[in-house]
Amino acid sequence: MTDFLLDTHAFIWLSENDPNLPSNLREMINVADNVYLSIVSLWEIAIKLNLGKLSLKRSYETIEQELKSSDILLLPISFIDTLQIYRLPLHHRDPFDRMLIAQAISKSLILISRDTQFDAYPIQRIWE
Repeated sequence: MTDFLLDTHAFIWLSENDPNLPSNLREMINVADNVYLSIVSLWEIAIKLNLGKLSLKRSYETIEQELKSSDILLLPISFIDTLQIYRLPLHHRDPFDRMLIAQAISKSLILISRDTQFDAYPIQRIWE
């Protein structure tokens, strides 16, 4: 059984059909048992759009419908996730990424991300 958690950039590149997402990963996502997007990624996208640090090819408002029509499951933040963050060493200080790490640990998910800083934590990360 393969269960993936998409990092924010992986979700954006997947949804925008961006070649920055390697084709083998796109195929792995397409055949996975479960693919999750954390609510924290939507929070990150909204903040970065508002600050002008990110642009999308489509309107932010379309993401909800896109998720509903896809096989991507929205992953809420649970108390267990916050407890996991509380216990994480500070190898990585980005709060969005720390939540993704915590969720990958607490839910035993494989994180799809190009961020090699995640490798300091006891998670499985794939990119190539």
